[in-house]
Order: sequence, then C-alpha cells, then structure tokens
Amino acid sequence: MAIAIILILIVIASVLFHILAPWHATPAASNWGSIDTTLLITLIISGIFFIAITVFMAVAVMRYRHKEGSRAAYQPENKKLETWLIIVTSVGIAAMLAPGLVVYSDFIRVPKNAYELEVVAQQWQWAFRFPGQDGKLGKSDIKFVDSANPFGLDPKDPVGQDDVLIRSNEVRLPLDKPVKVLLRSKDVLHNFYVPQIRSKMDMVPGMVSYFWFTPTKAGKYEILCAEFCGVGHYNMRGHMIMEEQGTFDQWLNSQPTFAQTLTTAAKPSQDSVLEKGRLLVEKYGCGACHSQDGNNSLGPGWKGLYGRTEQLADGTSVRVDEAYLKESILDPKARLVQGYPPVMVAYTLNDDELGALVALIKSLGAEQQDNEPSASGASGPGDDLATQGQRLAGSLGCLACHSVDGSKGVGPSWQGVYGKTETLADGTSIKVDEGYIRESVLDPGAKIVKGYSPVMPALAPSDQELNALIAFIKSKANADADASKAEPGK
Repeated sequence: MAIAIILILIVIASVLFHILAPWHATPAASNWGSIDTTLLITLIISGIFFIAITVFMAVAVMRYRHKEGSRAAYQPENKKLETWLIIVTSVGIAAMLAPGLVVYSDFIRVPKNAYELEVVAQQWQWAFRFPGQDGKLGKSDIKFVDSANPFGLDPKDPVGQDDVLIRSNEVRLPLDKPVKVLLRSKDVLHNFYVPQIRSKMDMVPGMVSYFWFTPTKAGKYEILCAEFCGVGHYNMRGHMIMEEQGTFDQWLNSQPTFAQTLTTAAKPSQDSVLEKGRLLVEKYGCGACHSQDGNNSLGPGWKGLYGRTEQLADGTSVRVDEAYLKESILDPKARLVQGYPPVMVAYTLNDDELGALVALIKSLGAEQQDNEPSASGASGPGDDLATQGQRLAGSLGCLACHSVDGSKGVGPSWQGVYGKTETLADGTSIKVDEGYIRESVLDPGAKIVKGYSPVMPALAPSDQELNALIAFIKSKANADADASKAEPGK
C-alpha cells in the first residue's frame, strides 16, 4: 500500500511542478512559434503515458499484492494485449515525430526573398558576413585563411569584394525580413543557438549547414554555442540585435567591406601592425582565455602584462618581455604562470605574426603603465603596496576564486573580510587578521571557513609578496567601510 501511495504522490507532484514552476521558455522573437507547439505536443503525449503507466503500477501493486494462499497466474503471452500495446505506442511515437518532421522541413525550406547572413564559428568566437550591393556572397575556401583574411574569401572573386565583414561577436538584423543563416566552422564542431528565435543548428567543419527565420520582435538576444568545443566553450557568446530596417541599413553601411580590409592590411604602419595583432587574436580565439581589460579569465590578462614580473608554477619568476611572450606562444608549457592550468595549445606562427601579437600585448602594457599612479604621486606607500597585491592576486589566479565585490565564489570574498570574524568548518571561529591570512595562503587546509570546499592549493610567495597581498585585502575592507559610510542612513 505504501508503494502505491508513493507512486500516486509522484504523479501529483510532477503535474503540480509543471503547472506551478516559474521556469518557462522566453517569448519567441521569430516566426518559429511552431517549434514551441511541437515541444508542447511531445510533452503532453509523454506526460499522458507517464501518468497512465505510473497509475497502472499503483493499481497493480494494490490489487495484485501478495495474499496468503494466493498464487500468481502463469500467462506466457497475451496476443490481444500485445497488439493493443503495439498500436498505442506506435500512434504515440508517430504523434510525437510527425510535427517535428513537418516543422523541420519548413525550417530548411528557405523563401526566395530571404536575406543571407553567414555565421563563421571558431574557438571561441563568432564572426559574420553579409552580401554587398550585388546581393551575393563571394566564394570562400580554407586555403585563403590568414591573419588579413580570417574569413577565407577568394581575393580574385569580384563578387566577394563588396561583402560586408563583421569581426565581432555582435550582429544586427532587420525586422520582418526573412533571413537565411549559413553556418560554417573553421576548426571544430560548434552549434549556433539563439533561444528567442528557436534556432539551434550544428556547425560542422568542411560543410555549410543552414536554416531560415524572420525576426519579429526588436531587442538584443544572446548567441550561444550549444556544442562543447574546448576549454573556452563557456565563453563563446555573442549578441543578435533585431531593429528597424532604416537603423540596420545605417549600421551595415558603416561596416568594412572585404576590399577595404585588404587595403587596410596592405598599409605598413604601427596601427596596421596592431590591427594585425587584433585579427590574430580573433583568428586564434586568444580572447577566450586572455582578457585585454584586466578582468580574470582562464589565462593571464594582457593589460599591464608586458614588463611585469610573473611568478611561475615552479617557484621561480620571470620578467615578461618579447622573448618570454614568443616562447609562451610557441611552447606554452615551457614556463607556466602560477595559478593557471596548463591548457593552452602550441601555435605555429611566422615572425611577422609573432611580432604583431607581441606589439599588441606591449601596447596594452604601455596603456596601463601610463594610467597607473606613481609612488611619488598622490597615492601613498600603502596604496602602492595594495596595487602590487592586486597585480599579484591576478597573476596567481586568486581572483578566479575570491571576488572583490562581495559576490559569492569558490572561496570567501575579499570585500570586507579583513577584521571580520569567520566561522570555521570545525565549529570554532577566528578573526581575519594578518596572521590568519598568512597561514591561509601558506597552508590553506589548516583552517577552512565553513561552507567552502578545501580546494585551494598551497602557495609559496615571498614575504614581500605576502605583505602586498595582505595590503590589497586590507584595502578591500577599507573600501567596503568607506562605501558603507557614504550610504544614506549609515
């Protein structure tokens, strides 16, 4: 009896969860509401079968439960029951499959007046191409791909000269106009997915897949890769903006054509070297692991990197110069920066490409150094030490687990932590002071804060580096206190 009651409760809970759950699909921003209808049909049919089978199990448990003196009847086959089961399950499967086949047939039957958009995927970024004034896309081939021509367009094809190239993760489309989306990948399997337009299509190297849709609702929608494509897969995101035709035309006319990019690439100047570096970053997907704005990522950030001294995984240190950068690109596992996983693959670049990448990283380093306050400026020695600690926290990968804005991470946030009393995993409590921070860095498993996993590795910084880290953590406590005083009512 208890088992039967549990089965009935499972059915009731499942139905109520579906009805009351707050998670629902976002409203469709394209003409493919029929995909939602197909999913609903599948859900209803599978739900009916789930309820019927579970209720039957509950009834069978109650009606045919064991009784004294009773024996089960041996019935090796029942042709009538088997026939009905075959008919009912076949009808149910056909009812689930048929709508999907009809919708998919429409999904790839492109209208003749559809506007073309090519999407090019590469670890871990998106790029886009529109036809020019002639309304046709030029020919492309992998053999033409290089730093100046990442799309691989045929330079001798006159049709492709006016193609509009979008070398960023953001693309725009006009409302109420059918769009044929051509999908190709330059390296591994990817999947183009925009939930609001209900599109989801694999991108296979060596072939072009496609579908079509009509944008119906203005807005900015996220583009995702729905096929695992490497360590930077989570970061392969973009945006699709749907807007009025006039606004779209104005934006499209401001984008470079293939012919214009070839002209820019031919100009020998410092700007063109930096642009070549940026193109290489896009081509090889460096931005998925190395930020250029100081944010944390899978690998060391490039802002302020050049000229800095980095702590390596083997305990030694190295000054980031041209030789080190080139070695790190050609043989990234030779000298690993402490706090980062050894996931970068080796790249085969010529001297010009290496020089362009190094020039780009140097420009980012120079920019940061120009913006930094000097030790003799308005900031005092304490602030200067905290700045060193911030850099060290970035190079050691500390900020990947410890936030500085109060948000929850793998480890405790550093905002306001200094001077705070923390409860430890063994039930005791401790005040966060310099001694506790030193011990936590050198022997993180000694005293673990309650609610956090013991995953932090032991580090071996010098006394000067430890002092810098502590100064940075202290500054986060002071900044938090200053912000609290500034709030009304505090």
